[in-house]
Amino acid sequence: MKIRPSSALRNDYTSISELAKASGEPIFITNKGEDDGVFMSMAAFEEREKMYRHRDMIYAAEMSRLNGDPVYTPEELDAQMEALFHAYEE
Repeated sequence: MKIRPSSALRNDYTSISELAKASGEPIFITNKGEDDGVFMSMAAFEEREKMYRHRDMIYAAEMSRLNGDPVYTPEELDAQMEALFHAYEE
């Protein structure tokens, strides 16, 4: 975990930005010794958002299964997809 004072962000943005890019981790910014904010690279932010979206899709699928919606084996899904593909070929 990287912690830097807000003055470092103000006075030395370039080194904070480079540290965020190199580490791939969020940098916690303090103000007068108290937690104040988080700085992270765009790549790390996008990766984190991608992980959250993926987790949300898994959660939604599991809730659907638990609510009794139909589930399919990989073989059943393949057969359904093949039928759809063949229907469009004709």
